[in-house]
Parts: sequence; structure tokens; C-alpha cells
Amino acid sequence: MTRLPGRFIALFLVALAHATMYILPLSAATMGKQTGLPVPRYVSLRAEEVNVRTGPGSRYPIAWVFQRRSLPVEVVAEFDTWRKIRDSDGTQGWVHQSMLSGRRTVLVIGDTRTLRLDPNRSAPVVARMEPGVLARLQACSYDWCEVKVSGLTGWVNRAYIWGVGLAEGID
Repeated sequence: MTRLPGRFIALFLVALAHATMYILPLSAATMGKQTGLPVPRYVSLRAEEVNVRTGPGSRYPIAWVFQRRSLPVEVVAEFDTWRKIRDSDGTQGWVHQSMLSGRRTVLVIGDTRTLRLDPNRSAPVVARMEPGVLARLQACSYDWCEVKVSGLTGWVNRAYIWGVGLAEGID
């Protein structure tokens, strides 16, 4: 039996570890055991006031209360009828599934952002959106997402909004 040199084995292990860094993120979204939907995934808040708890159940204390209907949040875990969510600041807590909606919204982040007629930096300006503005997500294509806000529809660079995954809408 031929013995492989130690250097060859070490190089193989380094190459395998390197390849895993690229393969694992592609399969990072798993299916939730309760819903069968991908986790993580984006949803929005259904009510004007949503209690966020320290654990998955009404016996856990309320950590804070969201006071903004349609705010996008990311579901990062599921347990029975409870969903662990993360907001745009990275804060996490548990909410009851009845307080979440599949209606997709995005949050304008950073500075004032330009809503354009087409997904192109030189396209005509439809509107300017202030940080914190909520928009209804229509579709995404590569670096751009189509949104609807205050009756206006246009495209915004994906980097300027929160509430959409990096690969969503890309075929």
C-alpha cells in the first residue's frame, strides 16, 4: 500500500476547508421544523404593537415592544408557535407567529436614498427616501430591488435597504 506524503494530506485538508467556506453559506438556509419555510427568512410585523420576549413562550418576560406595523424582521429560529426574530439593528427576541406577516417590506438605511425609474444609477429619479422609510418589496434583480412607497414604484440599490436576502430574486 502506498503512503501519501504528509504534505499532500495537509494541502488536501486546507483545500477542503477552503471549499467548505463557499459551499456552506449556500446551504445555510435550513427549513424550519414548525413551518417548513426557510430559516432565516424575512417577514414583517402584523400589528402596531408587538411584544418581544426573552424566550419562546408567554411565560417569558417582555424584553421590549415594537411599535411599528409592517417593520421588516428576520426569522432566525422557530419553536412551536414562536419565532425568534432579528431586527435591522441585530437585536433578537421571540414573538408569537400571529404577530408576523408574510407581506414583504424593506427599511431604508443609511442616508437619504434615491428611488429610480429603472434599475440603473443613471435612470430618472422617482423620489428620494429618508432613512427609516418603509417600502413594500416588489422584486429584486442582482443589485437592485423594485419597491413601492407612498403610491410610487421604482428601483433602489439593494445595499440601501434592509429586509431582503443577498441572493433573493436572483436566478
